Amino acid sequence: MPEPLYRSRPSGFEILPASMSDARRIRDNLFVSEGLSNTYLINTSDGRIVVNTGMGFEAPIHKRNFDRIGEAPVRYILLTQGHVDHVGGVDLFREEGTEVVAQAGNAAHQLDDQRIAAFRSARSAFAFSKVIGQSLRHMKEEGGFGTVGQSRPEPTLTFEDQLTIELGGERLELIATPGGETLDSMIIWMPDRGVCFAGNLFSALFGHFPNLVTIRGDRYRDPLKFIESLDRVLALEPELLLVGHHDPVEGKSLVCSELLRLREAVLYVHDETVKGMNAHRNIHQLMQEVKLPRELEVGEGYGKVSWSVRAIWENYAGWFHHDSTTELYGFGPSAIHGDLVELAGGPDALVVRAREKLDTGEPVQAIALSEIVLDVDSENLSALEVNLDAHRRLEAESVNFWLSSWLRKEIDQLSSRIDRMEKT
Repeated sequence: MPEPLYRSRPSGFEILPASMSDARRIRDNLFVSEGLSNTYLINTSDGRIVVNTGMGFEAPIHKRNFDRIGEAPVRYILLTQGHVDHVGGVDLFREEGTEVVAQAGNAAHQLDDQRIAAFRSARSAFAFSKVIGQSLRHMKEEGGFGTVGQSRPEPTLTFEDQLTIELGGERLELIATPGGETLDSMIIWMPDRGVCFAGNLFSALFGHFPNLVTIRGDRYRDPLKFIESLDRVLALEPELLLVGHHDPVEGKSLVCSELLRLREAVLYVHDETVKGMNAHRNIHQLMQEVKLPRELEVGEGYGKVSWSVRAIWENYAGWFHHDSTTELYGFGPSAIHGDLVELAGGPDALVVRAREKLDTGEPVQAIALSEIVLDVDSENLSALEVNLDAHRRLEAESVNFWLSSWLRKEIDQLSSRIDRMEKT
């Protein structure tokens, strides 16, 4: 197989709010305006089709970019998935007579978002709050754009498995992909052009292992349904794959080879996890042991193999790992941290051991030990310092967007706490 494509594509840290001054032509009448997710325009002789709409606050930039190309009526808005960065600008793009089209699972997904909106927003802030804040200030101070609220659209047209739309000589086939990131995932296929709009079906970063569950908080994804959805795209043999973030993937052979590599990588991790479960390996052993062979190398810049091992294990078996009776009660390890500090003769011994763990290349254990002390004494400077050093060690080694974002958030908070203590 050729060298993995992910090595030459941008990272998750290059997913930024909309700032393009103009939409970019992909080919003929297909255009893209990039932002926290790509928004696409299909210009036809009978009106415009918009694919995804970005976050609400960045939608004015997308709309301005597309209106500069032409101001024909927006006849359709097509949503490849219900995540907020795809649906947020629907109200701004919607006109009288516009059909908003989504897979039939959209209503269930939107209800999920509403039920746990505060939870999910708080759990995502560590990754996006800074860059979104910067973008909002820029738009207000320099862009001349007013504030636009986040849409929670109700589609006017939904379908279960497939739906065909024709407009201005363009034929679009909408195909459900239930293994995607949301309950309403779909792709858009233009058979006459060999073009497939895949959204984030394969991950926010194409060529990387998918997030079968996110650390910000989402439903588990079934890896076998993911593979089935991937197979639906493979069967189309696209010439051009338009993805949710960054540049298209062009060339039938390249698209095919990348999708086959990803397919086999996900299947391998699934099968190895199931094999380990049947061999009575526990979840933490499998998270450490399951590794992709070299010929199935894909990126881990968004999802991680170890996280997906856990997602697969728990998707099959649930939250009870059969490791301890304490799992069956409302008990967290921090409940006995005070006892451990007391038995150790005070915090100093645990801090010394945490530093030893860090020095011998075990930063995760160093964090665990220092957190025992900090649960008992939140202002223990030595424990804060070893905790900070361990997070810095892990951050220096990370290439994953979500993990790095979390570690950087922890580093900022720990550094601030230490600075405050040293000033007083």
